[in-house]
Amino acid sequence: MAGFAPDTLYLRGKKAARRASGRRPEVSLCRACLFGLLGPELERYGGRVAAFEPDSASVSQYFFLGAQDFAEAGLESQVAEAIEGRLSHLAGECEVCARPVKWLWFSRRDVESLDQADRIAQSPGELLCAAHGTDRLCRALGALPDANLFYLNAPYGDSGAYVWI
Repeated sequence: MAGFAPDTLYLRGKKAARRASGRRPEVSLCRACLFGLLGPELERYGGRVAAFEPDSASVSQYFFLGAQDFAEAGLESQVAEAIEGRLSHLAGECEVCARPVKWLWFSRRDVESLDQADRIAQSPGELLCAAHGTDRLCRALGALPDANLFYLNAPYGDSGAYVWI
């Protein structure tokens, strides 16, 4: 199960709307229904995404954090700088197809935790288009054994990162 709050961000435990009008309700969904709603959202998102593979042993929340919210959310400055640096230079072709790169996927082998700013800055990661980035994220979430995600949202803004706690 997953709690999907498509238009909401929680900043240090406080709700912050990320869509001015037409906000969609928060819902609890099975994986198949989640992917049916989240997948099209991710593919339509025109911004740049850095996504970190969640730790299957401890993930309880997996959420998008727009770059403009990094500091307010409490992301360490070195980590925020590393992510923003990588996103600002994101270019080229998808490793799977020839479409333009929009996603940078970090496996747990590349970056084990968000405390590793140096590894975020230096790891090659996987360069993916929106469709293949969406597929990679959904496969990673689908591989989580018996995980209950209390919170998951949709991307917003020009760029940001999917992170886990």
